[in-house]
Amino acid sequence: MKLLFAASECVPFVKTGGLADVVGALSPVLKRRGEDVRVILPLYSAISEEYKAQMKLECEFEVILCWRRQYCGIRSLEYQGVTFYFVDNEYYFGRSYIYGLGGDEYERFGYFSRAVIDALKHLDFQPDVIHCHDWQTGMIPALLKIQYSQYDFYQNIKTVYTIHNLQYQGIFPIKPVQDTLGLGDDLFTSDKLECYGCANYMKAGLVYADELTTVSPSYAEEIQTAFYGERLDGLLRARKDQLVGILNGIDVDDYAPEKDPMIYQNFDPYHLGGKEVCKAELQKELGLDVAPDVPLVGIISRLSNQKGFDLIECVIRELMSTGIQLAVLGVGEAKYTNLFSWAESEYPGRIAARFAMDHQLAHRIYAGSDMFLMPSQFEPCGLSQMISLRYGSIPIVRETGGLRDTVLSYNKFTDAGNGFTFFNYNAHDMLYTVRRAVHYYMNNKEVWYKLIVRGMMGDYSWYTSAGKYMDLYEKVTRPATDFSLNASAEEAAPVEEAAPVEEAAPAEEAAPVEEAAPAAEAAPAEEPTPVKKARKTTKKTDAADDAAEKTTTRKTSRTKKAETDKENKKAATTKPKKEVAVDGEKKTRTTRKTTKSAE
Repeated sequence: MKLLFAASECVPFVKTGGLADVVGALSPVLKRRGEDVRVILPLYSAISEEYKAQMKLECEFEVILCWRRQYCGIRSLEYQGVTFYFVDNEYYFGRSYIYGLGGDEYERFGYFSRAVIDALKHLDFQPDVIHCHDWQTGMIPALLKIQYSQYDFYQNIKTVYTIHNLQYQGIFPIKPVQDTLGLGDDLFTSDKLECYGCANYMKAGLVYADELTTVSPSYAEEIQTAFYGERLDGLLRARKDQLVGILNGIDVDDYAPEKDPMIYQNFDPYHLGGKEVCKAELQKELGLDVAPDVPLVGIISRLSNQKGFDLIECVIRELMSTGIQLAVLGVGEAKYTNLFSWAESEYPGRIAARFAMDHQLAHRIYAGSDMFLMPSQFEPCGLSQMISLRYGSIPIVRETGGLRDTVLSYNKFTDAGNGFTFFNYNAHDMLYTVRRAVHYYMNNKEVWYKLIVRGMMGDYSWYTSAGKYMDLYEKVTRPATDFSLNASAEEAAPVEEAAPVEEAAPAEEAAPVEEAAPAAEAAPAEEPTPVKKARKTTKKTDAADDAAEKTTTRKTSRTKKAETDKENKKAATTKPKKEVAVDGEKKTRTTRKTTKSAE
């Protein structure tokens, strides 16, 4: 199958978050499964010259943005067996930042979306599926359906759209977007591209993509609620039949403590001595007290409310009173950099914070920490908790999104679990959970080492998830006729099973009972029998009922008898009087005898 991943970032070329890890790790796994998978992303100035030197120019053309024509060059290189394409335009991507700072993000990624579609013909590559990631590529499914579907080359291309974080949607004024992509007013309605008076790139992907995915099963459920849905929950509920959550994996070759060159000493589940060395060396590197018996808690994250740092801010003194050390790595909001800067001076030798994106230091924190704290307000999937488990650092997490799908709280009664969790977004619930983890670390080493080994031996690879993505790709590319034929076959099955009931219909055809109408014609002769019964019943009833009921019953019986006699006389007039009388009597007697014997 031919697959094209369209994304705004991808490791090892450029990374700002988990999106880059997903695209960079999933594509090689699919390639090893025998699929023709390729990746396309912008050629940022931040991409290392080491990789730029390996790129070759594939084609050059102009991208039409309404009244503008912008240069586009497509460069390529092969990495881990996967072909990567880079969209080259110095005006849009030769800047000192990846995204988020300029006022023309709608134009940059509107250009990127159209460039991806236009490049396919120039590259002579017709994918079966374009897999789009996050809002930066949300316009690709929309443009394909709206502006390119009339061209034969594009008619059979299907799209899958993955939500990595619903909070970031790419919301812009409508007019500039129209001026960039040439989209008419009729498309900016509440059921298409308009969202609360603005153009919404993520909504474009959600409306026009053939299938939708998120990065964990729990997050797929959560975003259909008002609390997590970011004002798109109604649309997601409407498309729930096309929405599936597939848990992310990690690159188990990159995060492998038994061979990781970035950590101080390698170790595995059966030889944990190297982890103790990693802890001691990390404490030295960060300026912490070298204390092997003190629990070291690691945090590697973007510093924001979403990641639960407001909870840490609320109880930081109580946290430090548990006796832990804290190693923090990340960049983000100024109030949290200020918080940890203050904490470093307040608790010297116990807290170390580094405000940077340092891949090597991240590996050393995973390897050297005893616990890993992730109290996220929401977490679509989260990779850090899986990496920490891989390195024997026990996760302490809030039960949300992918954290709930990957970390099971330790249960002392069943001995199940691989970490510690809390449910309510509450600072003191988090504090209690940290205290519980510290208790096991300090007082029950047997359980603690069991958790370490259990975590390190878990399967966090992409192989299972890659199989689920392939099932999705096969589903979306299956011809419509296959669906209809299968559906009709399924519908026919119950009919076949019910066939025996229909065959029993001959009982209805036994309407020969109606053909026995001659017997029915003899009914007038039988009617006197009910009359007798009515009299006997009436007599018994007369003794019990009041006078009014007696009178009514007798009148009814006499009326019936009179009608019966009248019909008998009428029937008798068709033959000679004598014969009729004799025959009639005989017939009547015979009938009465038959009736009595039947009774």
